[in-house]
Amino acid sequence: MPKVSKNVLIFISGLLWSGVGLFLIRLAFRWIEKLSQPELLLAIIGGLILGSVIAYFGFSGLANKNIERINMYQNRVCIWAFQKWSSYVLIAFMMSLGIFMRNAAFIPKLVLIPMYIGIGLALFLASFRYYIFLFLKKERQDVAS
Repeated sequence: MPKVSKNVLIFISGLLWSGVGLFLIRLAFRWIEKLSQPELLLAIIGGLILGSVIAYFGFSGLANKNIERINMYQNRVCIWAFQKWSSYVLIAFMMSLGIFMRNAAFIPKLVLIPMYIGIGLALFLASFRYYIFLFLKKERQDVAS
């Protein structure tokens, strides 16, 4: 396995969180033509509120814990170490659940749209914890030199 520095792992984490967040939001917006205007407004506002709450109370803290864990590495580590190994099981479960829900005819898009916008927005917003950490680390190094 290729080995990389902890800064690369933090950057990869940020990119993946941003990418997955934008992907989920894009999926949600593919379904909007199925909604009436009041339903659309409700779904988008619900998704924005849900995303803000999840980002603030959930994913931002998780991103900070990931950054702390990655920063404890001493040397270059496997490129897949940007997540704890046990997290890969949870990621596979969440992906499977998302695919199932997307394809289940009995789950209305009015329910899925705010969920996808909310989780996507939360991931996207929390991804900036990684970028800010790297930016501040570079700023501290520039000041020190």
